[in-house]
Amino acid sequence: MITNNAPPYEYLPNEGIETIHETTLRVLEEFGIAFNHDQAVDILERAGCEVDRDAIPAPLVKFPRALVLEQIAKAPREFTMYARNPQNNVVLGGKHTVLAPVYGPPNVQDLDKGRREATLEDYCNFVKLAQSVPELHNAGGVVCEPNDEPQATRHLDMMHALLTLSDKTFMGNVVSGENANDCVELAAIVFGGRAKLAQTPAMLSLINVNSPRLFDTRMLDSLFVYARARQPLLITPFILAGAMSPVALGGSLVQQNAEALAGITLTQLINPGTPVVYGSFLSNSDMQSGSPAFGTPESAAALLASAQLARKYKLPFRGGGGLTSSKVADGQAMWEASMTFWPTFLAGTNFVLHAAGWLESGLTSSYEKFVMDIELCRMMQVFRGGIALDEEGLALDAFAEIGPGGYFFGAAHTLRHFRDAFYRPLLADVQNYTRWEQKGAETADVRAQRVWKKWLREYAPPPMDAGVLEALNEYVARRKQEINAAEAAY
Repeated sequence: MITNNAPPYEYLPNEGIETIHETTLRVLEEFGIAFNHDQAVDILERAGCEVDRDAIPAPLVKFPRALVLEQIAKAPREFTMYARNPQNNVVLGGKHTVLAPVYGPPNVQDLDKGRREATLEDYCNFVKLAQSVPELHNAGGVVCEPNDEPQATRHLDMMHALLTLSDKTFMGNVVSGENANDCVELAAIVFGGRAKLAQTPAMLSLINVNSPRLFDTRMLDSLFVYARARQPLLITPFILAGAMSPVALGGSLVQQNAEALAGITLTQLINPGTPVVYGSFLSNSDMQSGSPAFGTPESAAALLASAQLARKYKLPFRGGGGLTSSKVADGQAMWEASMTFWPTFLAGTNFVLHAAGWLESGLTSSYEKFVMDIELCRMMQVFRGGIALDEEGLALDAFAEIGPGGYFFGAAHTLRHFRDAFYRPLLADVQNYTRWEQKGAETADVRAQRVWKKWLREYAPPPMDAGVLEALNEYVARRKQEINAAEAAY
């Protein structure tokens, strides 16, 4: 967990944020949000929302502004997530930033084997990498999709890996309510039962809005399970402007805000006080090809403005990451990732998903890009640490010792601080050309390959109580048998 000492960047004036806020409430009141879930619609209607159950593609719910403002105020402005290792507990909100790896890709890529479908071995590798690097504070969720495991039961293997290969906080599965319940049950085994888990939340779950303005059944089933278990929810509209929202960035921000506030309102109606994170995943489409574009100036501006909205509502904020449309871990991958990382940290983002490993518009988890992104994360952490202005930070004794035209290499102040005065690269090569050539003229991706292989060789699993491990294994085996029997009967 990083503590951001620098003040967050205010991209829009207060009047601009107020304009988005007021327009959002108008959209919620006049245009509404569709919910493809009878129970959700019933709860919202009882709370005072206007409902059109015959609307297409799903019942349309219009929100009174007073209800929205009343409910979102019930969500905590910051909360603690508890890890299996208490040293890895994190706080979401305030000046704190929590970094998590890539989420969701069906493919993986490395220099040895190229691009291919992800397997359970790849999944476990990325969990091990997330556990190994102190720059990541959350082990992730779907770090890649293990396509060699049956779809109906792979969530059990993924959760088992998250709970045994890492002792950091993690993310729950949201493919279905049944899968979400399995995640809660497995976490309860590790954390001392459901009642204890509700008091010490351990997993954050990503609830995406099917933008524009639609919550689908599976996401809502999962939302209900996690909210009732009082596990934190990350409510995130998934928006590519031009396709899933207007091309106008202001209109896209209004739509995102309406969708996020609607989901947060529902969460508080289900279980008041449930921790939530205001999520933003807002980039744009390439209007020539229709493809998603990442690392764009528009997405950077939207991220900064979204963080301002979250601060207005006193909610923890999710945004950013190492996003790129590049197909390989190259220069484009890193300039686009940098274009997203800068506003991520300037905004004081509290939870950063996709902080390491994202490639090909989220279709690929890259081993080499994982390392390259960690380099960026390390650099950003130094940047957000601020500038020391105490006696050592101002270095007056160095000025007294070294006169005009002198060199500071041998100054007493330099000798006290040279080991930790400046950032030391993990991956970057700062030698001269001749030395670089003599050492093999390696490019950054080749050096990154060597680093991630070293991390996996040196990985050691965190200890786990034998009885807890046995209970996890028994639950996974039993549920696989039940799911397979149900599928066979169907």
